[in-house]
Amino acid sequence: MSTAYHPIGVFDSGYGGLTVLKEIVKELPQYDYMYLGDNARTPYGNRSFETVYQYTLECVKHLFSMGCRLVILACNTASAKALRSIQQNDLPNINPDYRVLGVIRPSAEVIGNYSKTNHLGILATKGTVNSRSYILEIEKFFPEAKVSQLACPMWVPLVENGEYANEGTDFFVKKYVDQAMAQDKEVDTILLACTHYPLLLDKIRKFTPEGVKVITQGDIVAKSLKDYLERHPEMEAQCSKGGKLEFYTTDSTEDFSRQAAIFFGQPLEAKKVEF
Repeated sequence: MSTAYHPIGVFDSGYGGLTVLKEIVKELPQYDYMYLGDNARTPYGNRSFETVYQYTLECVKHLFSMGCRLVILACNTASAKALRSIQQNDLPNINPDYRVLGVIRPSAEVIGNYSKTNHLGILATKGTVNSRSYILEIEKFFPEAKVSQLACPMWVPLVENGEYANEGTDFFVKKYVDQAMAQDKEVDTILLACTHYPLLLDKIRKFTPEGVKVITQGDIVAKSLKDYLERHPEMEAQCSKGGKLEFYTTDSTEDFSRQAAIFFGQPLEAKKVEF
C-alpha cells in the first residue's frame, strides 16, 4: 500500500461541492481529501463549454500537481461540460493511471428508483440544462422515464450571497418549483442537480406538492465513490488514509473560510492557490 500523500481531490466552481464532500467524508472518513473551489471565476453555470472545460482542466491539473490521483468534479456544470473531454483527451497525456469522476452519472444511475410515476424533474443551472447530460444519462438506465428540466438561474447567486434562509428567497424558490411542476404534473421525483441547491432544501420542500420527493446528490455521490473504490482496488490502494482535510480557493481565503463553513457544516480554514 502507498505511504505517500495522495488525497482524493474534490473540485467545484465555488462552495457547492462542499455539500458533496461533507457526505463523502461521512461515508468514507478514513481517506485524505483536498478541496479546491474556483471562487475567483464562479459561477460556471452560464459560461460556454470551452471556458468551463479550460477552467476545470486547470483546476484538475492543479489537484494532480498537489498529489491527487483521483479527482471528483463535485460540480454539475463541470461534469456536464468538461468531464468527458478531460477523461478522453487529457488524462491519457497527463497520466493514464489518474482518474476524474463526475456527479451526473452516479445520480442518473439511481434517480429513477425513487419514482413511482416514471416522471422525473431536474432542477439545475442553465449550463447543465443546455448540455442535456441528465436526459442522455438517465435514458441509459431508465429508458421509460419522462424527464423534464428547468434552469433556476437565481438560486446559485442567492445561496452564494448568503440569502438562502431569507424570506425574500421564497419568491424565487416558489417560482421555479411552480414552473417545474407546471411542465409535467405527473413528476413525483425532483433531483437537485446543482450542489448549491441543498442549502435551499427546506424552502424547496415547502413549495413542492405533497408526495413529490426532492433528492440531493451528496449521499448518492458518496455511496457511488465507495462502490468505485471497492471495484478499483488498484486506485483505492493509492489513496492515502490519514483522515486529513485541506481546503483551497482561487479567491479570498477569509471569504471562503467564512462561507464554506456554512456549506460544510463546520469551521474550516482555506489556503489560496494561484495558477
